[in-house]
Amino acid sequence: MPVPWEALIPFGLLTSMFAAAGTLLNTSKMAQNQGKPVRYNIDAWDQMMMERDRRLTGHVRGQKSDPVPPEGFETSSAWYTREYTTSR
Repeated sequence: MPVPWEALIPFGLLTSMFAAAGTLLNTSKMAQNQGKPVRYNIDAWDQMMMERDRRLTGHVRGQKSDPVPPEGFETSSAWYTREYTTSR
């Protein structure tokens, strides 16, 4: 059975374009997350910790080993800015 050699060029182009797009997307996501992999299945605890990290370091993926919080960390909580109402 003969092989249609002329079909290999478009196949190679499509394969290389999909590979390039996937690599660029992965690189972009890693750059946005400071070189760490993307988070999936984030629950309420993870969101709370990400918000705490954002208030401590300025980025949701940043972490500090310094036990002393920066100035204004005590008053930068969302609890002070939100208005909670009950519908009872």
